[in-house]
Amino acid sequence: MPYHRLIVLVVVANLAVGWHAVASGSWWAGQATALTSIEIVALVNVTLAVVVRQQWIVNALFWLATRAPTTWPLPVRWALAKIYHFGGLHVGLAASGTTWYLVFVVSLMYDHLHHRGHVSVPNLVVSGALVTLFVVMSILALPPMRAKAHDTFEITHRFCGWAALALAWINIVLFVTTRHRGAFALLTTPTVWLLTVATVSVALPWLLLRKVRVDTEQPSAHVAVVNLDGPNQPLIGSTQMVSRRPLLEWHSFANISAPEEAPGSHRMVVSRAGDWTAEFIDNPPTHLWVRGMPTAGMANVARLFQKVLFVATGSGIGPVLAHLLAGEVSSHLVWVTRNPRRTYGGALVDEVLAAQPDAIIWDTDAYGKPDMLRLAYGAYATFGAEAVVCVANKKVTWQVVHGLELVGIPAYGPIWDA
Repeated sequence: MPYHRLIVLVVVANLAVGWHAVASGSWWAGQATALTSIEIVALVNVTLAVVVRQQWIVNALFWLATRAPTTWPLPVRWALAKIYHFGGLHVGLAASGTTWYLVFVVSLMYDHLHHRGHVSVPNLVVSGALVTLFVVMSILALPPMRAKAHDTFEITHRFCGWAALALAWINIVLFVTTRHRGAFALLTTPTVWLLTVATVSVALPWLLLRKVRVDTEQPSAHVAVVNLDGPNQPLIGSTQMVSRRPLLEWHSFANISAPEEAPGSHRMVVSRAGDWTAEFIDNPPTHLWVRGMPTAGMANVARLFQKVLFVATGSGIGPVLAHLLAGEVSSHLVWVTRNPRRTYGGALVDEVLAAQPDAIIWDTDAYGKPDMLRLAYGAYATFGAEAVVCVANKKVTWQVVHGLELVGIPAYGPIWDA
């Protein structure tokens, strides 16, 4: 996937920087300028890893990628629509930044042992704690660890990230004061400006933290349709992070415009798929916390194509419905779910059919589970689509997306990189 290629690209670029430095002899342990250079490279990676996940940057990336007209050659649009794989940049940069910080700490220890006075003991302690946090975050972010203990991953990523920023600031101040340099020297240090960018990127969504009133409808024990109030109507095809305990866990759901189109009013579809969603459906809240701004979702890449087939299973209809209602692209729908009216309610099903009268709605209670790849390919060929967007569970999504791409059909789906 482009996701993995981006990881490799970033790692190779960092290896090239390291190789050039070693080959030219410009960096070696024991020189203050060398230590500064290593720290700057480490912090550049970490800062970019933070920025590329920032909500405003994500929206800007999607906006730029989807500016291409649908008259452009299909291979170009096919590639541009992979924009949602940008998470590979985050992983590559974070891994490279962590590695450079390990090099930095080893260099500090060497400098302290062989050139006493250049590096203070507090510098060593803070730098060691900082790189320890990065290593812990990296280990818990590995896909197997993240899948087994997602809540632990989320909490450590948040609190270790905040602590790492604080330690990085302390480290910079210690370096400047150890060398008896004034406040002006601090302001002219590149690491200060890099840290400022990283800190602002992390803090900005939290500065927009707010509590909103919600009304929840429960068409069945499997699904809740959540109605939220907001100051503005969310962007079409956007997602929103919501939480009942803002410091501990957040969950992202697709925004769907409300039928009455009240200003700022929108909906989310929550299906039973874990402890948090089960508790939400069984004991619906009256208020939820929201953070930052609505962020462009994967299905926004549909705008790059003239005709698109949307394939959804279960509550995957949520992200898809936003685009069907907007009618920005000529589209056709395949929705595979258990008894749709009993599970999601007649009102939502009627809304789907009003937007897509010819939709294929496959009732698994009545007909069993279909061969999703065969069903998607048949609908793609019949409709004459340019691309397929699939929103389903991980197994089905990969089966459909990779199966279609193997036969030369542009196909897109979630990649579970967050």
